[in-house]
Amino acid sequence: MRLVVLDAHTLNPGDLSWTPLQELVECHIYERTPTSEVVARCAGASLLLSNKTLVNRDHIAALPGLRYIGVLATGYNNIDIAAARERRIPVSNVPAYGTDSVAQMTFSLLLELTNRVGHHASTVARGKWSLCPDFCYTDFPLIELSGLHFGIIGFGRIGQAVARLASAFGMHVLVNTPRTPTSLPPGVSLVSLDEMLERSDVVSLHCPLTDQTRTIINAPRLAQMKPSAFLLNTSRGPLVDEHALKHALESGRLAGAALDVLSVEPPLANHPLFEVRNCLITPHIAWATTAARSRLLKTAIENVAAFLSGKPRNVVNGVGL
Repeated sequence: MRLVVLDAHTLNPGDLSWTPLQELVECHIYERTPTSEVVARCAGASLLLSNKTLVNRDHIAALPGLRYIGVLATGYNNIDIAAARERRIPVSNVPAYGTDSVAQMTFSLLLELTNRVGHHASTVARGKWSLCPDFCYTDFPLIELSGLHFGIIGFGRIGQAVARLASAFGMHVLVNTPRTPTSLPPGVSLVSLDEMLERSDVVSLHCPLTDQTRTIINAPRLAQMKPSAFLLNTSRGPLVDEHALKHALESGRLAGAALDVLSVEPPLANHPLFEVRNCLITPHIAWATTAARSRLLKTAIENVAAFLSGKPRNVVNGVGL
């Protein structure tokens, strides 16, 4: 039985081991795979693993021996789930591996917006402090988080972890989620989306990308937010209308934004948000701590082992359960 890993590099750039997977099944591991080469590389394979490489209906139809698809991530919108279901191919993902890492990154972005540590450190390195007539300087207003309102759209594992961090900073947490929680932690309030946007000093996105959430942050909703507010997105890029965000930031309608994801990844060199002064962008790294990647790889291998034993797990398309 043959397994193909289509895009191994982002998960394992060389600091983790594929050995436990190779002990289970014959493996062919590719650092990256263009969409045009998916069928050729997977020809004869029974199992394939993909992180972000697209596996569409045509690919699945052209691979008659394919029996299993594993996603090296939590999100699985790069796989044609319906086509796999029709072929009775289980698709497994890796839930919950990056909860703490994404929550940590969310606050790293927020703290950079409020304290500008990176900016001030770089200006010190360039000599600005040595030339300063005073014992200190600040190039941006520095903002204390305690007492501010932190809005969270989506209240799954990551949203809940972010809420705990916000509470630890003394913030009041407002949550909007389509699924009413059975209980809420102290200091966390369930509110409508309109109320959240109007009251929050920070709005952070932690919901999946669906037809209902695509561009959930658009021009009308940005207009509801405080001009002093910050927007954070460590979830999925298409949740935000990027052109509307650019206009809101440049017009002073919004104080700042920090994004770890964009609608197209990697983005074009002329992306409209790249030169917006009050917008911080990082290259989709919230998931990528060594600890989180180790958990992801371990669980993905366990998913393969479970399938090989006839008991597939973490299946997202209902096949084989």
